[in-house]
Amino acid sequence: MNTESRNPKTMHLDQMTPLEIARVMNEENARSVASLEAVLPQIAQAIDMITDAFSRGGRLLYMGAGTSGRLAVVDASECPPTFGVSPEKVIGICAGGMEALVRSSENLEDDPNEGILELQKRNLNPNDVVVGISASGGAAYVCNAVSYAREMGCGTVAITCNPGSRLGTLADIDISPATGPEVLSGSTRLKAGNAQKMILNMLSTGAMVRSGYVYENLMINLKPSNQKLRKRVISIVREITELEEDAAVALLEKGAWNIKEAIRLWKEGGAE
Repeated sequence: MNTESRNPKTMHLDQMTPLEIARVMNEENARSVASLEAVLPQIAQAIDMITDAFSRGGRLLYMGAGTSGRLAVVDASECPPTFGVSPEKVIGICAGGMEALVRSSENLEDDPNEGILELQKRNLNPNDVVVGISASGGAAYVCNAVSYAREMGCGTVAITCNPGSRLGTLADIDISPATGPEVLSGSTRLKAGNAQKMILNMLSTGAMVRSGYVYENLMINLKPSNQKLRKRVISIVREITELEEDAAVALLEKGAWNIKEAIRLWKEGGAE
């Protein structure tokens, strides 16, 4: 597998200076970014699939193990604060649950049934989309879950870094950038992890944009849950309305700090 082979540029990694290590890692990271160019059409197809699922009341469920599972949970957990959606709209499932997020549990990727059970616990239905994430594309936990989801009539997507993997053959859409061998052989938290995170970001952000949670490039569903986000909400309203800060705050207070409601009030004549 590409992700398990040795990188000829780092055969003497243990003898490199700190600067040489940083430079070769930076160069290889750039290669992982470039590898996404070839799979942008598949990413776009997946964005359309997820957007359609959202329009039917469906959910986006990420399935992964190890690094892939942790990345899935991170992306899913960022959707509520960024887009103001329910935590049930985008769900990240990592083999081993919460414990696996902070403690290694890589052996769980070999369990052929646990992923299916996790989907059953969440009452999977045909309106949902299941995205399986596995750097190698061979994790039984992920492969069997995706296969089950497809049998249930769900849209399915595979994210791997090994073109032609088993997982890729099981999904409706196969997103498999050829990131190549890692700087540290087999350590897929590096280039493969970079690529997977970027793809997850594209899928969730693209689907939310297409579903109306964004105006221009502004997060109009943002919830002001802390001081930083409160300032950002005020800034977004000012950007759209071109009002001074006091006037923008007045609109937001009248609209219960909901950006869309504040804009509606502004269009109807302001906060007076």
